[in-house]
Formats: sequence, C-alpha cells, structure tokens
Amino acid sequence: MTQETGSLAVDGPDAFRATLHALRVWDVPLPAFDTGAAPAEPLALFREWFLHAAEVGQPEPHTMSLATVDADGRPDVRTLMLHDADARGWHFASHATSAKGRQLAGHPDAALGFYWSAVARQIRIRGRVTACGPEESRADLAVRSRGALAAALTGRQSEVLGSVQELARASAAAWERAGAEPDAPAPTWTRYVLEPAEVEFFQGDSARRHVRLRYRRTPDGAGWTRELLWP
Repeated sequence: MTQETGSLAVDGPDAFRATLHALRVWDVPLPAFDTGAAPAEPLALFREWFLHAAEVGQPEPHTMSLATVDADGRPDVRTLMLHDADARGWHFASHATSAKGRQLAGHPDAALGFYWSAVARQIRIRGRVTACGPEESRADLAVRSRGALAAALTGRQSEVLGSVQELARASAAAWERAGAEPDAPAPTWTRYVLEPAEVEFFQGDSARRHVRLRYRRTPDGAGWTRELLWP
C-alpha cells in the first residue's frame, strides 16, 4: 500500500524511515546567543529564555524531562511540569510513592532537560534533589486545579492497574471529593527541588555551529564558573 505524506509517497513498510529522514528542523530564523552578555548565574538566563520561548508561542514551555536512576542503577526518564525556578533550584512535584519518588529517595542526584523547538534551544540541569516538607507540599497542591487535586487523591501512581474501569471509578470518586473538599489531604504528594550543580544552555544553529554555554558551581558553592563547549 502506498501512502501520501505531504508530497512524499511512501510504501507502508518503509513509511517510518522515509518520514523520519524527510523531516527537517530549524528551517526558520533563530535567535542569537551572545554568551559574552550572559549573566553571572544561570537562573536569570533560564528565566529570560523561558519568557522568550513563551512569547514566541512555544507550546508548553514549562514541560521538562526528569531523569533519575533506580536501585539497580538503570536510568529512567519522564516528562513533567515545572512548578517554579528560584534561588533554591528548579521545583516539581509528584507522589513520594511513585517510581520517581522512590528513585529520588534512594538516589537523589538527577537531571532536568528542557527543549524549545520554536527557538532551537535546550537547557540541561544536573544536581541533587531534596523533598520539601508537608506544609510546602500541601501548599503546592492548593494552588493547582481541581483536576490536579483529584489526580493526587487518586494516588497509586506507577502501580499496576487492573483495568480502565477501575481507574474510571477511582478517578470519579476523587473528582467528587476534590470538588467537595478543596483542602482534602494527599499525604504522599511531595514538592521537590533540584539544586543545580551544573546548567547548560544550548542554542541551535541551522549551519550546525551550535552555541553551548555551561555554568558549573564553584567548589565553595558560592558562585559559578562559565565555559563554552564544542557543539
């Protein structure tokens, strides 16, 4: 069977590879990155890049990848939402009993990754994650939507699910409770903060002369060193 993909006709078994190799990236004007004008610490540059990505229409710029390792040292990664970025670090939340929560409890070193295709920019962050206390974790959930509270009340994240009907029943009950009790406790819901030890800013270039600037925390923890990296 022949399928039409835009102007490209491909045979069924080869559709994936033909489409994959026909794709192009960054065929639009891209922003410049003057590393000489970059601030002395990475948080200010992250906020600047984040606001720019949102302004130019990058979908969901607050989504990011979180990489962790399990008890056997095997890497794991998933996409989740950024909740804040401040002097303490980059904030996110999840259940302490989830796979990521258990992995972070055993191995708190982790990495975050942002990719904003609209501007060909990536940000990579490595550091140690700490769990916030119950009060801050509850406050994190309080400012989110009813759906977020319902999901937190449903719980059991990453556990094996018996059927979609079981999920539907649990979710419906959680939605009802979230509406009736907007302050309902979700004991395992936890806010986490990744304190950065290293932050890299990557600006893509259509000629593949990508610009990479890495910040590394100084040994005394009081400041940052900056260095350019080869693409």
